[in-house]
Amino acid sequence: MKKLPLQRMAAALAPALLLGLWGVAGTAFVASTLDEAVRSAWLQAIEPLAAPLLLMWLLLSGLCGWGVDKAWMRWVAPPAQLAEQARLLVATDTAREIPPLPGDGLRALREAINALARQRGELRADMARQVQAAVEAGGREIEHERSRLAALMSELTQSVVVCNLDGRVLLYNNRARIQFRALSDAPALADGAELIGLGRSIYAVFDRKLVAHALESIRQRMQRGAAQPSAQFVTTTRGGQLLRAQMAPVRAGDADAEISGFVLMLDNITRDFADESQRDRLLHAMAEGSRASLGNLQAALEMLEYPDLDEPTRERFLGVIRDEARAMAARLNELASHSAQTQKTRWPLEDMLGADLVAASQRRIEALYDCRMAATEVDGSLWLRVDSFSLLQALAFLAGRLVEDYEIRTLQLRLAAAPDVEGRAQLDLLWIGQAMSTETVIGWETEGMKVGTESMALSVRDVVERHGGEFWFERERVRQAAFFRFLLPLADARAELDASLFVRSDSRPEYYDFDLFKASEPAREWAERRLVDLSYTVFDTETTGLNPSQGDEIIQIGAARIVNGKLRRQECFEQLVDPQRVIPPASIPIHGIRPEMVAGQPTLPQVLPSFHAFAHDSVLVAHNAAFDMRFLQLKEEATGVKFEQPVLDTLLLSAVVHPNQDSHGLEAIAERLDVPVMGRHTALGDAMVTAEVFLKLLPLLAEMGIHTLGQAREAAQKTYYARISY
Repeated sequence: MKKLPLQRMAAALAPALLLGLWGVAGTAFVASTLDEAVRSAWLQAIEPLAAPLLLMWLLLSGLCGWGVDKAWMRWVAPPAQLAEQARLLVATDTAREIPPLPGDGLRALREAINALARQRGELRADMARQVQAAVEAGGREIEHERSRLAALMSELTQSVVVCNLDGRVLLYNNRARIQFRALSDAPALADGAELIGLGRSIYAVFDRKLVAHALESIRQRMQRGAAQPSAQFVTTTRGGQLLRAQMAPVRAGDADAEISGFVLMLDNITRDFADESQRDRLLHAMAEGSRASLGNLQAALEMLEYPDLDEPTRERFLGVIRDEARAMAARLNELASHSAQTQKTRWPLEDMLGADLVAASQRRIEALYDCRMAATEVDGSLWLRVDSFSLLQALAFLAGRLVEDYEIRTLQLRLAAAPDVEGRAQLDLLWIGQAMSTETVIGWETEGMKVGTESMALSVRDVVERHGGEFWFERERVRQAAFFRFLLPLADARAELDASLFVRSDSRPEYYDFDLFKASEPAREWAERRLVDLSYTVFDTETTGLNPSQGDEIIQIGAARIVNGKLRRQECFEQLVDPQRVIPPASIPIHGIRPEMVAGQPTLPQVLPSFHAFAHDSVLVAHNAAFDMRFLQLKEEATGVKFEQPVLDTLLLSAVVHPNQDSHGLEAIAERLDVPVMGRHTALGDAMVTAEVFLKLLPLLAEMGIHTLGQAREAAQKTYYARISY
C-alpha cells in the first residue's frame, strides 16, 4: 500500500499556491495605483487575457510542482528514509543492509553506514560466540537440570500446573495439557481450543475465590509452622467435570520466604464420583428393598405357622416367599455385578511402549527358565494400556508351563495391531513343536499362576479380563507352530501422539517459563499498562473475498500467542471454516484453500467461541486489523461472541515508526526488519510473520517514547492508514 507523504504533497502544491497568490497580489497592487477611469479601462483590456493567463498559471504551477517533487524525491526523501533505516539498524539486531535509495545521491553515506553495520554485525557475532562458549562451559549443568525437569514432568501420570500469584500458568506437563483439552466446554475444533497455555489464566477453569481461599489456608498453615503446608479442594468445571486439586506453595528459596506462586496437582474424579454414587444408590436400594422383603418374608412365615391354613392360602404365601427371595437375589446380583465392573475399571492400567513390554518379558522369561527367547515382528510404534506386572506374570507362567511340561526350548514374542479390531493389539507367545489339547489350555488359563517359587491367586483369565481383552490358543499348521494370543487395549492415540511430541521430539515444546514469576497483572486500565507487560494474540484470517459487508466469509483463522515478550509457537490456533457459500475461483490461487478442503469443517458460529477462549485476556494484534475485525464484528449478533479487548495493527505501528517509507505491506515491513517470510497467505503463516514483525516494532516504539498501550493506540490513530474503513 503506497501513498504520497503529506510533506511531499504539500511541497508539490506550494508552487501553485505561491504563483496564484503572486498573480492575485500583483494584479491588486497595480489596480490600486490607478485612478478609477484608468483602472476600469485596464481591467477591460486584460479581461480577454484571463483564460490564457489561467492556463499559463496552471502550466507553470504543474511544471514547478513537478520540479519540486523531483527535487523532493532526490534531495529531501532519501535523507529522511536513510535516517529511518539507520535508526532501525541502531535500535534492533537487524542484519540487512540499507538498499539503494531514489536517485542514490547519498550512495557514499549509505555504503559507509552499511560498512559500519557489517562491522557491528561481525563484532556482535564474535561476542555471541564468546558468550556461547562461556555459557556452554558453565551452563551445561543448568541445561541438564532443565532437560531432566522437562523429562520428569512429561512422565508424570498426574496433571501438574505451576502458576504465579496472579494465576498465570508458568509450567504444565503433557498430562495437564491432555486433561484440560478434555475439560474444555468449547468444541475441540483445533489445538487452540485448549484451556491451558503459558501466561494464560488458571481462572478459566477454577473460580478465583476458591483458589484465593486455598492460598489463604496455606498461609495460615505456614504461620502455624507447618513444614509442608498444602490445601485440597474439589470443584466442578464449566463442562460439568469434577476435579480434585491439591495445592502446594512455591517459595523463593528458604522455608520462611513469601509465597511467589503455587503448584496444582489435579485429578479428574468425575467417573469415580459417578461410580461411588451408583454404588451408594444400589446399596440404598438393596437396604430399603431388603427391609421390605424381609418384612414380607417374616409375615408370610408367620402365616404359614397356622396349622389350619388351607392349601390355596398356603400356596399364595409360599409364592410371596419365592418372589421376595428372587427380588433380593436380583438386587444382590446387580450390586455384585456393579462392584466387579468397578474393580475392573479401577485396575491400574498405564501407557507402555509395546516394544518395552516385549523386551522386559524376554529378559524375565530367560532369567527364570532354561530357554531362548526371540522377539520377531514387533511393531515398535505401538503403545499399550496395560498393567505390566500382571501381564509379565501371565507370560512367564505360560512360558514356564511350555518349558517344564513340553520341554519347549525356543519361544518367540510377536506384537502387532489387531487387523480386525480397532484400538487393540495382539501379543503372541509362539513356539514350534508339540501343541497341547484345548482342555489343557483351558486348565492353564483358569488355574492360579505360579512363576518360579511365587504363587498368585490371579489366573491368566483374571489378567485378561482386567485388561478388558481376550485370550486364545491357535495352531499354525503350515509352520508346525502354535501360539497363545493376548488381545490387549492400545493407549489413547491422542495421548500417545502428544507424549511423543513432548518427550521424543528434538524440538521439545516450551511448556515452562519461570520468567513469568516476575510478571504481575496490575489492576490498572489496559491503556496504562506497558506494552512489554501485556500478553498478545496475533491472528490472521483468510476469506472468500475483500467485502465482508457484501457477503464474503472467513474460511480460515490462524493465531499465535506472545507471552512475556516471547512468541509461543507451540501454542497456536489454526482452523478451517466452512463459509457455507461458494469460494470464488479467482481467490483460490491466493490462499490455496479449495472448496473440498472446507467441506464438512465447522462453521464460523462453532469456531468463534474456541477462538474467543484462545484470545481471552490478551490484546489482539493483526496486520491491517480493520479488515479482519470487520469480519468478526459482523458476526457478533449472530454468534453472540464479542471481541472487546484492545486491538493493535502492525500496519499502523509501522507507519508510526517509519512514516517516510513507501510501503507498509506485511512483506515490505518484514524485509525492512529482517523477518523471514514463510507460509505467506495462510492464516497461521501470516499470523506468525505478523508476530515476529510486532516483536521487532516494540523496541522501535520504545525509542520514540511510546511505552504503554494507550500511547501506541493514540499514535496509530494519527496515521493516514487509520482512516481506512471496510
